[in-house]
Amino acid sequence: MQRMTGLLVGAVFGAVFVFVNAHDPLNSTVALLLRVVAGLAAATVLVLWFTAARGQRDGGEAPRGAMFGRGYLVIVAAEAVLLFGGLRVLAALGAPEQANVAWVALVVGVHFVALAPIWKAWDIAVPGVVLSLLGVAGLVLAPTSAAAWVPFLSGVLSGIVLLAGAVTVSWRTVAARPSQTDRSSHADRPAPVRTP
Repeated sequence: MQRMTGLLVGAVFGAVFVFVNAHDPLNSTVALLLRVVAGLAAATVLVLWFTAARGQRDGGEAPRGAMFGRGYLVIVAAEAVLLFGGLRVLAALGAPEQANVAWVALVVGVHFVALAPIWKAWDIAVPGVVLSLLGVAGLVLAPTSAAAWVPFLSGVLSGIVLLAGAVTVSWRTVAARPSQTDRSSHADRPAPVRTP
């Protein structure tokens, strides 16, 4: 359940990335479509989260270890310092406003990469690396004449990566769990009789 909760949080942040950054220079119809798809993807993860919660309540496996322990808290604290400190540094340097979303994508990506060994979940390193690269690309693009595209590059695309990862892993997690009928049929089976 903790993993599913982490995926739900990632999906919510992915949807926020898309909602906030899907605007000009994108066509308004494309921006609206991206927001609708992001909302549907986040809703899908929410439904899968409830499905997993119901499965656990109906006799699923017991929770494994604490994902949100000390290592997680240290990384989140460092992330907060880097986010807000970095945004202040960008403002002090006179960076264009579009650089902010690139910085956020970079820090969030690095946070996923740092969490991978702590959670022993290497699959989160992949979107972490992609978000980090999109953040770096946005920071490079921000001082150029193409700065208007940074919210799409570092914001919308980062949100799509987070949502795609959250939907895929949530779906696989729920599909891999034995159904309640599978669990009951295994529980009702008599123990095998051993012959000497």
